Amino acid sequence: MAELVTGHAGKAHATAEQAAGLNAGILGLDDYVLNMHDKFKITVVSANKVTIGTGELVMQGRHVSQGTPEDLIVTNGSQGQKRNDLIVCRYAKGSQNIESAKLVVVRGTPTTGTPTDPAVNTTSPLDGGTTYDMPLYRIPLDGITIGAPVALFNVLKPMSDVWDSLTQTEVLTLINSTYGTVKGYRRGSLVTLRIDWKSSASGSWNTGNFGTLPESWRPPMDLNFSYGGRDGANQKIINVNANGTMTYANQGGTQGTNAFGMTVSYAL
Repeated sequence: MAELVTGHAGKAHATAEQAAGLNAGILGLDDYVLNMHDKFKITVVSANKVTIGTGELVMQGRHVSQGTPEDLIVTNGSQGQKRNDLIVCRYAKGSQNIESAKLVVVRGTPTTGTPTDPAVNTTSPLDGGTTYDMPLYRIPLDGITIGAPVALFNVLKPMSDVWDSLTQTEVLTLINSTYGTVKGYRRGSLVTLRIDWKSSASGSWNTGNFGTLPESWRPPMDLNFSYGGRDGANQKIINVNANGTMTYANQGGTQGTNAFGMTVSYAL
């Protein structure tokens, strides 16, 4: 029977299960740390203690909040042996269907060889599971020494970031010179530039300078694009550099002084 959840029914009727189903339907069935607070940042305090910072996470639709940092005890390692422990957020449904969540250290098996991660509970509460573990960190131990923790979770970006990745800017003039213009637009992290240049440096290997792109339009590394003129003449390399400078270099052969233009695209 259909039931209106987000509406007044004259009685208490909305359940945690329904809220979890909505979260899972919108966010997906994976587990995520949300991009808030300390994002469960881990700090190794000693050979048998770590601190997990504040954060918010969603596991199988269940929202778990950690408002204050929490210390967790790691069982001491043994000389000559290695071990992998896991720090997990554990969901549990107990008697009378009371649900809870807490951070737990799952101890691995010591070995003189290559350690493996301990088994965790993987049956989703959406499928009737009464215990479910979301791994947050792997804690490698070599003898009595705790190694660098390895994060095992994904951080879910907010909808504002998704919107930015879909939104296109208007066409802007980024470089305006007596010799021409470079215009551009962006859709999220994808940049498209249109070069319209009135003349070209002559000579087989001469170079020219377009100008400098604004900082927010610069690629993370130097990029090169090929330009081919009419009838195979006027061959150039267009350089869009990480410092924002844009140049071109003739590539031998016959090079005229004619106007040229091209479009280039790259990801930021």
